[in-house]
Amino acid sequence: MHAVREGTVLGDRYELEQPLGRGSMGRVWQGRDRRLGRPIAVKTVITDATVLADPREYDRLQQRFAREARAAATLDSSNVAIVYDAAITGDLRWLVMQLVEGETLGTILGERERLDVASACAVAAQICSGLAAAHAAGLIHRDLKPENVMVRRDGVVKILDFGLVKLAADDGTALTTTGQRLGNLLYASPELLSGALAPDARSDLYSVGCLLHHLLAGIPPFPSENPMALLNGHLNGRPPTLAEQGVDVPEGLQALVSSLMAKNREDRPDSAADAYGALGPWLPTPSPAAGLGRFAPEDPRRPFILPQGPYPV
Repeated sequence: MHAVREGTVLGDRYELEQPLGRGSMGRVWQGRDRRLGRPIAVKTVITDATVLADPREYDRLQQRFAREARAAATLDSSNVAIVYDAAITGDLRWLVMQLVEGETLGTILGERERLDVASACAVAAQICSGLAAAHAAGLIHRDLKPENVMVRRDGVVKILDFGLVKLAADDGTALTTTGQRLGNLLYASPELLSGALAPDARSDLYSVGCLLHHLLAGIPPFPSENPMALLNGHLNGRPPTLAEQGVDVPEGLQALVSSLMAKNREDRPDSAADAYGALGPWLPTPSPAAGLGRFAPEDPRRPFILPQGPYPV
């Protein structure tokens, strides 16, 4: 088994400096590209022993991983973290990505509980923009959650982990509650949980609906800590409206959130681009010049109201 620890060098080039987190698909490290001297993020995943024991399965894994990494590396979107390199070393799959400096959406929600309508829609719209590029390349994410979304100080939202997803054209395996962390179930689509249908781009849109609900209400649509109750909620339960949770939003926005979380994916928006367009009426429309004069660097509203504006020093 490949030992991964601080100081490990992958591919004779990428040095792991410190762990950034652990997810359902492995660990994330902050590291440094020794050749170019730039900071990087590295995702490492240990391959299942049963796959390693079967040469044909291992060969298929290598081919699929290479194909997925190439597809992720071709994504050209300011809302998706860039993939620099990928390889398999023994039982270890590793992916080198852009190190995004900022906070995860999970951290922001932990500090602020919920966002105002304009800020929440600005985040959701940028997620949809990144998804539109990924879906056009044949990639679906399957694991959108606050921990996989970064918000930079300048307001740019970046989706993480697109290098370890399956190609949309591939048949996927069902996500079950066995061995899954709670966060992986809070935003998962009914078809992903049940395995009845192969997930497609609209599965990601369901997750966007759950995230948007969480951003506006301060809690996910099905916040139970019981995995089976969560599973039943996504498969059979009616999500509470934002009004039922004490949050006043425009009627059209509630209709959009509800359509994104439709149980039948045929009832969801057809594409991430369509969802982006539907968010238009509630996106902030600031004057950049006025915005820079109005917001202080520490103002927590600033990155959402003035996305991609220069951050004051």
